[in-house]
Amino acid sequence: MKLRSKGRRRSDSGYSVGHSQSYMANSAQSGDAGKFAIIEGYKIARTNIQFSLSASNDNCFAVTSWSKGEGKSTSTSNIAISFAKMDKKVILLDCDLRRPNIHNLLKLENTAGMTSVLCNDKTFDQVVQREVLPNLDVLTVGTIPPNPSELIGSDNFANLIRELKKKYDYVIMDTAPIGIVTDALLVKDLVAGYLIVVREGVTTHGDIQNFLKAMETSGAKPMGFLKVGCDPSEGKSGKYKYKKYNRYNKYNSYEYYRYY
Repeated sequence: MKLRSKGRRRSDSGYSVGHSQSYMANSAQSGDAGKFAIIEGYKIARTNIQFSLSASNDNCFAVTSWSKGEGKSTSTSNIAISFAKMDKKVILLDCDLRRPNIHNLLKLENTAGMTSVLCNDKTFDQVVQREVLPNLDVLTVGTIPPNPSELIGSDNFANLIRELKKKYDYVIMDTAPIGIVTDALLVKDLVAGYLIVVREGVTTHGDIQNFLKAMETSGAKPMGFLKVGCDPSEGKSGKYKYKKYNRYNKYNSYEYYRYY
C-alpha cells in the first residue's frame, strides 16, 4: 500500500462520482471488466465485515476516514449497496451532520432527515427514504444543525439506533472524518466497530498512526481498513486480495481499485 509518508494532504476530493446503481462505477470508462472488479472488491470487503460483525454479535457498524476527500461517503454507499444485494434489509444513515454527502451521491431529496428525527420534529417513518434500491432504505441528514456533536451524542440518537437494529439486518453509518472532528467517536458504544477508508496518495502513514491512537484513547474498535484510489496497473494484474495492513497487522485491510 503506497500511502504518502510526508507532505501536505490534498484538501478536497478531486474526483468525480459515478452512478450508485452501478456501484459508483462509470461503465463508459471502466468497461465490463472494471465494473466487475469493483463489485468483486466490495464483495470481499463485505465478507470480511460480516465476519467482524458475527464475532461481535452486532449488526451495526460505522465508516469513517481521517480527513475529507478520501472517498468515505462513496465507499459507505457502495458497501450498503453490496449488503442490500444479499437480499438483506439495510438502512444507510448519513451521520455526518456537518458535511453530509450521501444524498448527493444517491441523488436523493434532503429537505428533512436525521436532524428532524433527533429534534423530534418528525418521526423516522416520515423522513426515511425507502427502497432507494432494492432492500436499501436511506436516512439523509436534512437540515445541517448548529450542534452536531450534541445531537450525535444524545439519547435520541442512541434510542434511534437501537430501534433500527431491531428493524434491519444491517445498520450502516457514514460518519464525519475523525481527523477533523470527533463526532464519529461518539457512536462507539452503538457500533460493532469502524471501517476506516484510506486513499492512495492522500492518506499518510502519520494519519494512520494518529487514527489508531485516537481510537485507542477513546476505546473505539477499528474493524479494518478499506483502501481506495488504487492504480489498477500496479499489483497482480489489478486483482483483489485480502491482506494485513503493513505494520498495523492486527487490523484487516480490504483493497479494491476505482475506475473514474
